[in-house]
Amino acid sequence: MGTGPLIIVSGPSGSGKSTLIRRLLDAPAWPLRLSVSVTTRPPRPGEQDGIDYHFWSMADFEKHRDRGRFLEWAQVHGNYYGTLVDEVTPYREKGMGVLLDIDVQGAEKIRTQCTDAVSIFIRTSRFETLEQRLRERHTEAEEVIQRRLRNARAELARAGEYNYQVINDDLDAALANLRGIIGTLFAATEAAGEKQ
Repeated sequence: MGTGPLIIVSGPSGSGKSTLIRRLLDAPAWPLRLSVSVTTRPPRPGEQDGIDYHFWSMADFEKHRDRGRFLEWAQVHGNYYGTLVDEVTPYREKGMGVLLDIDVQGAEKIRTQCTDAVSIFIRTSRFETLEQRLRERHTEAEEVIQRRLRNARAELARAGEYNYQVINDDLDAALANLRGIIGTLFAATEAAGEKQ
């Protein structure tokens, strides 16, 4: 059994990456799990601690960061986000694939530390679609939406750093594309395991 693939999924707010990941995990074709990130932002309505995120205080986050418990961490939209080593390494060692739903800063750090990571950038073909989706959420104030849109432009400028880009204008087509990429990774992992 080989080491499970480490799959980075990034994309600007409104790209639909969380929906795609949820759909992917609802009917998994492979042993695959989503690493639950830690954040210091407050939960949105309906979000659950330990399922959507580990919701921590700034003090707790900084304490664990200083102890080296994060594979990567970044400050995004005024809050900390990070990936715990314990959410990734033990599962990969069992042959499971681990998905990381992280921003471009975190992805850059992961690619530096885990050279076998494969990165996928989720985007829409038109920027206006992102804004429309953010507004339809009705979960954030206008100033937050504007900040997310500024960040989206900066993130889109870095899409070329990723191994793959998936256009999410049509959810079913994007999901099929994402499944195809991940299927290839598991096939490569199995082939590598057989050679050992």
